[in-house]
Amino acid sequence: MKLSVVYLTLCLASSIIMVMATVQRARFLLGTNDYYVRVINGFTDNSSVPLVIWCSSEEMDLGGRALQEHDDFSWVMKSNFWSNNRMKCTMKWDSTRKSFEAFKASRDTERCGIHRMCSWMVTQDGFYFSNDEVNWRKDFLW
Repeated sequence: MKLSVVYLTLCLASSIIMVMATVQRARFLLGTNDYYVRVINGFTDNSSVPLVIWCSSEEMDLGGRALQEHDDFSWVMKSNFWSNNRMKCTMKWDSTRKSFEAFKASRDTERCGIHRMCSWMVTQDGFYFSNDEVNWRKDFLW
């Protein structure tokens, strides 16, 4: 009886250790689920009126910021199975307002690239997306 309890305990402990090692190895091989999201004020002349940004999701509220020329607002999104993996931002410039999804896992897991960088540059003529901050593509207008 005593020997069988010890045996079962050792089997359970070794099984737990093997599962933990497998999970750790999978994380190492596959990388993390972190996506780096950045919104940049690309206006060339808004020194008197800042670009205001407010971002939130169902899980969290990142709050608001007033961005002067070339300022940025950035955060890390963790993509996982249990959440909706979206971050919606509202931009306000003078009397103009626009809401957009700064991160949406179903759209961005591929387009953010191997470095998982999802960058937005907001300018007078629209919202530009890049996954390397070198090549920008206009996604939509104000």
